[in-house]
Amino acid sequence: MRMIKLTAAAAVLSGLSFLPAHADEVGKVGVDWVGNDIVVEAVTDPGVKGVTCHVTYFDRSLIDRLHKGNWFEDPSNNSIACRQTGPIEIGDINLSKGGEEVFKQGRSLIWKSLVVNRIYDKENDTLIYLAHSRQVVNGSAKMAISTVPLFNQQVSWKNGKP
Repeated sequence: MRMIKLTAAAAVLSGLSFLPAHADEVGKVGVDWVGNDIVVEAVTDPGVKGVTCHVTYFDRSLIDRLHKGNWFEDPSNNSIACRQTGPIEIGDINLSKGGEEVFKQGRSLIWKSLVVNRIYDKENDTLIYLAHSRQVVNGSAKMAISTVPLFNQQVSWKNGKP
């Protein structure tokens, strides 16, 4: 019985390495008198050490929601900038054209999420980070993109270069 519990605990802990990245709030700028803000968060890519993305988004205040009556609406406006912030070590990442989700954060009570996907452009040896909104009913056409070129960099791949 003890072995089953240890195996289950190991499986849970090993699965944590595949969770999307966590964001740390590094800035918050007030934009009006009702308390609406622009939030700046730092996101480190869990599959690529040495890359940090800074994501911004609009955070609606309670006063704005009460005043306008549209509790569940949040603008999809966001921005992203990703840079090399240390030696780049690339883990076992998804190399398909669809890439993989590295960050996800709920942006409304139920329907909308801010998502960051990483895509590897093999031909140009570049990591692409795409920030966009995802809604249950339909997506949003608002998006932002940032790239981190890997050429001329000291980059180590976990399983050798693709």
